[in-house]
Amino acid sequence: MKLSFIIPAYNEEDLIGKCLDSVLKQVAGRLEEIEIIVVNNASADRTKEVALSFPGVIVVDEPKKSITHARHAGFLASSGDIIANIDADTMLTPGWIDKVLKAFSNNPNLVALSGPHIFYDLSRALNLGVRLFYSVGFAIYLINRFVFQVGSMVQGGNFVVKRSALEKIGGYNPEFDFWGEDSDLARRLHPIGDVKFTFNLPIYASGRRIAAEGKLTTAWRYSINYFWTIFFKKPFTKTYLDVRLKNKEKQI
Repeated sequence: MKLSFIIPAYNEEDLIGKCLDSVLKQVAGRLEEIEIIVVNNASADRTKEVALSFPGVIVVDEPKKSITHARHAGFLASSGDIIANIDADTMLTPGWIDKVLKAFSNNPNLVALSGPHIFYDLSRALNLGVRLFYSVGFAIYLINRFVFQVGSMVQGGNFVVKRSALEKIGGYNPEFDFWGEDSDLARRLHPIGDVKFTFNLPIYASGRRIAAEGKLTTAWRYSINYFWTIFFKKPFTKTYLDVRLKNKEKQI
């Protein structure tokens, strides 16, 4: 079973190195089984040069700035049986790769696996609040998955999808530029196999969006776009704050 990492990166020269270092430490000589693809998504800085400085890393250029276009470009360039979607501001937690491979090996019906973010640059108190938010979300996920059977839950920047399942649903949905893209994927994958969210697969991530937008605003946007995507099949929020460019919003 081959694992492909797809890492979209827009102007991430400061963080992409830490992300790649965390992946390569767990690869440890298994590059024939694991490939790492960074999608340079219209970057205007040294993101591409930094990524290429790491041995074995493949860089794909995607000029259209969009998380779904970037993920799709990486997917087309990949060859793995399972596709790990992480972000350039994330770092793998210990044993992340082994947990993923074991989960897919043990359950042939598993089509997607995901876990929460641990924000390494936010306070402990704020992370506890995030944990509570995830707990509420997990309860809703269980109800939607097993009772109403209308969808499931994956966390953008920390989810793994079986290649055959992604092909079956037609890949990533370009109608979702940012908010709701992970919920849309979970909704479309739900009918064809097991979509599992587990607290046993956390990933370290930057909390810069929460810091820039505020915890209540961020929680509201995640929540409303989750429900809007599940029940109306489209995003509620069509703008998003570019946390690399302070106080600027990108219109879709």
